[in-house]
Amino acid sequence: MKLLVDMNLSPRWVEVFEREGWQAYHWSTVGDPRATDRVVMDWARANGCVVFTHDLDLGALLANTRGQGPSVIQVRTHDVMPQSLGERLVQILRQYESVIEGGALITVDEAKSRVRILPLK
Repeated sequence: MKLLVDMNLSPRWVEVFEREGWQAYHWSTVGDPRATDRVVMDWARANGCVVFTHDLDLGALLANTRGQGPSVIQVRTHDVMPQSLGERLVQILRQYESVIEGGALITVDEAKSRVRILPLK
């Protein structure tokens, strides 16, 4: 799995994902930090990455365009740092890996995670 960490999350997430054997990039290392959501999504799609974000706009973009991908993992927790959420997120990524490969929007909050298959209706 390849993951693209959005600008609104710490670059430290890259280390978390790489420890698990996944390729990971922080947007600041591959694109313009001021790029639009559409540019980020287009780059992720072209490079086979799952987008990891704290931004609801990417899920809305998938819904509005009925996009088939890329998959998006959005966290809706107060503390989005790897030391607080890392273990749980890795577990969720492993649990839903096959669904993510096919295209999904996964929302993670303090209590649960919700999986929606793409395209969203």
